[in-house]
Amino acid sequence: MPETTHEIIETRYSDGTTGVDPERPELRKAIEEIVDSGFVGVSLRVHDDLGEWAGSAGAAELGGVARPLTNGQVRIGSNTKTFTATLVLRLVAEGRIELDAPAAHHLPELVLDDRITVRMLLQHTSGMFNFTGEVYEDGTVVPGIPIPYGATGKEWLENRFRSYQPRELVELALSKPARFEPGTGWSYSNTNYVLARLLIEKVTGRTVAEETRRLILEPLGLSGTVLPDASPEILEPFARAYYRYEDSGEQRTIDVTRQNPSWIAGGGDMISTLQDLHTFISALLGGRLLPAPLLAEMCIPHPTGIPNMGYGLGVFVVNTEHGDTVISHNGAAVGHATLMYGTPGGTKTLTAALSCVDDAGLAIAPAFLAAQRTLLNQVFRGEPMGKAG
Repeated sequence: MPETTHEIIETRYSDGTTGVDPERPELRKAIEEIVDSGFVGVSLRVHDDLGEWAGSAGAAELGGVARPLTNGQVRIGSNTKTFTATLVLRLVAEGRIELDAPAAHHLPELVLDDRITVRMLLQHTSGMFNFTGEVYEDGTVVPGIPIPYGATGKEWLENRFRSYQPRELVELALSKPARFEPGTGWSYSNTNYVLARLLIEKVTGRTVAEETRRLILEPLGLSGTVLPDASPEILEPFARAYYRYEDSGEQRTIDVTRQNPSWIAGGGDMISTLQDLHTFISALLGGRLLPAPLLAEMCIPHPTGIPNMGYGLGVFVVNTEHGDTVISHNGAAVGHATLMYGTPGGTKTLTAALSCVDDAGLAIAPAFLAAQRTLLNQVFRGEPMGKAG
């Protein structure tokens, strides 16, 4: 691990003045400690009562000395789901989709269970098998397509440039028994969001990339956000992503920054920047993308069984240790991870990008959970962070 370094960007205060804030050492310390816990690099952006702050720690690549940029591109993983859910709800607002109508009405060719509604897709209550595999309560594992984790890690690595079609992923899921009857439980399933993508494209007659540009990217000016489809490319600047595996009894590490994201289409394939994620979540929670009644529906938490965390329509609703509520979605794509949090109303946000050496055993997972908790507690700590002075 390279020596920890950090970058501090000048803070812009809410009164329009700028300067280096002496009262924010906890953010600098937090990102340095996250790097020390096993990450290659971390970038953080905070917008709150004080103003704007951004910084980075660690390195942009293994063995390097250059810090990751605070607004480089990163694969945002399941943060994609919030974008997809927003598109579906925009179509609901336009009267083109009914939230509580069967999804099968729009996608008859897929022979879906008629009891599965559009709401259930966005809420993960459809019960459909997760095409990336299921782990049941008794420990039974039923694999789906090869993924980077578990027994299929090496297979994914060797075929990481393979292209999947969304319908192919859905058909695999439909060939497996459902996890539960529609609407009777909650289980996070990527199948729901591939179907949401297909729903958007069927109703509009346009690709999800075109609809995302029309309804979100262009209105908000999100110039750093990309839907890559099956392209493995990511535009510079970016922090590199890595994967560690065993080969003939030896541990090897390979750069996997370039990878085909079509295996997680609609639910985890987007690329963005911390500034764009801030603008998006702030605009969404501030009511700029959805009518107030639909935004309220989006943020109603359904029980998940996860402590202090419910799931709305494409967002998690988190109760912090300090008694506040924040709306979020985090995401991971092999070697990259992102955090996206905002308060109701969108006035305070946290976005972060982390790069790491991933592996089939998810060895980085405990450090990732600790990083989430650390940053959540630092930024949303139940008290204003005001300008010193």
